Amino acid sequence: MPGEALERLADEGEWAWVRTPHDGYLGWVRQQEVGPAWAPELTVTALRAHAYAEPRVSALIVAELCRGARLSRGAGERVTEDHRCWQPVTLPDGQAAWVQEVILAKVDVSDPATFALSLLGAPYVWGGRSAWGLDCSGLTQLAYAACGAALPRDADQQEAALQRVAVPQRGDLAFFPGHVGLMLDGRRMVHANATAMAVSVDTLGEGDYGGRLLASLRGYGRWPT
Repeated sequence: MPGEALERLADEGEWAWVRTPHDGYLGWVRQQEVGPAWAPELTVTALRAHAYAEPRVSALIVAELCRGARLSRGAGERVTEDHRCWQPVTLPDGQAAWVQEVILAKVDVSDPATFALSLLGAPYVWGGRSAWGLDCSGLTQLAYAACGAALPRDADQQEAALQRVAVPQRGDLAFFPGHVGLMLDGRRMVHANATAMAVSVDTLGEGDYGGRLLASLRGYGRWPT
């Protein structure tokens, strides 16, 4: 995610072995994609957004942004253009750009299921964790994070972190071998999946896919109260 903090653990050729502080996740990234230490003051709250070369909607788009992306305030003053308020920013790679302030507005979220539904149709991307593309555990982690709850990154880690329940309710997670979904009620589930290649809603036990899901269900988990 643009501007996300990383702890650099080791370098090997063009790659860096890193860890994300917020969930302790380990992985490799290209060294050229790891910037210097900085202290971003702004957080994108829009699901998807763009940064522009100039403060106008017809200007060149210089970056794709997503919810959770971190930016620094740029040099200069805010600009108002046709009732739109533009904020100068510095992108994680150091590039100067402009964003509309509406993408930085505070958004209160209290229900992870409602947040997950806002991502219906977003493409499935293995390892993704944004509205531009995400996988199953990326969706659940993002939905819980929107409500202030810090889930681990992978499905098996999320399963271990939650309390096991026999009867699901809205907001609980459903676990399968290598997969996780977020329950909307006792049977319907929203999940990012490689069958639809998108975030979709499916009903456990309904149709061929729903039947296969139900047959492989490992159980349900609930955020500790």
